[in-house]
Amino acid sequence: MKIAILSRNPELYSTRRMVEAAKGRGHEIRVIDPLLCYMTIASQRPTIHYKGDELVGFDAIIPRIGASITFYGTAVVRQFEMMDVYSINESVAISRSRDKLRSLQLLARKGIGLPVTGFAHSTKYTNDLINLAGGAPLVIKLLEGTQGIGVVLAETGKAAESVIEAFRGLKENILVQEFIKEAQGADLRCFVIGEKVVAAMKRQGKEGEFRSNLHRGGNASVARLTPGERSTAVRAAKIMGLNVAGVDLLRSNHGPVVMEVNSSPGLEGIETATSKDVAAQIIEFIEKQAKPGRTRTRGKG
Repeated sequence: MKIAILSRNPELYSTRRMVEAAKGRGHEIRVIDPLLCYMTIASQRPTIHYKGDELVGFDAIIPRIGASITFYGTAVVRQFEMMDVYSINESVAISRSRDKLRSLQLLARKGIGLPVTGFAHSTKYTNDLINLAGGAPLVIKLLEGTQGIGVVLAETGKAAESVIEAFRGLKENILVQEFIKEAQGADLRCFVIGEKVVAAMKRQGKEGEFRSNLHRGGNASVARLTPGERSTAVRAAKIMGLNVAGVDLLRSNHGPVVMEVNSSPGLEGIETATSKDVAAQIIEFIEKQAKPGRTRTRGKG
């Protein structure tokens, strides 16, 4: 098979591992920077060009679209879909998962466990918003934040008011969520491929840090999931329409709650913590699924 990885940096661990896995299974694979692609939008013969050459003959693509290039990156994915190239995660699903509010609304509609959440754009009714989310302590997030950036824990009502007022000055959309104290600064990253959790790790925040992101100094260890946690992770990925997803769960007193569904989950932390060859499992999934006509949206939506 001929596979393309849409990634801005071929030296990233995740990109390198998937290149190794694809070559190890006998495939031709190429890393393509989506921002350097340019396209002809045509009903008869849509094309994609890269560094002066037309990209042709690909059987599948693996989008690794960073949050900062979602708009253009998903446009490139959509163009491949119009050319009937199989994408392991489709453009519509990537866009859906990147919109935190839309994601939570879709998950809530399907009955997935979530932290109590409030949402506002620069609301003046700060106290009412805090009460809607169950009162302090609260986690307050900027809607566009990633990797724990733009996320604040407000332990008192006064602190929550101050943070919301500060965010309001930025004229940003704000999410407020109940603080799951019993999680004790830890979350679960469930790596879903198809309809199966293939690996799971527990991420523990460093001392005094409620955010468990490995980018912020957290540590990871292999996790043993309950059947309910596995089911929740698989259902969350399916609701988003993602074949490959990192589903982040918290263990609460009322069962697993979903914090986020990531369409480009990193491989380094999960492979290191679990000693599982997740990259090879991604390539194996593509081998089974990448056939003409398998892209459901064909660039629509």
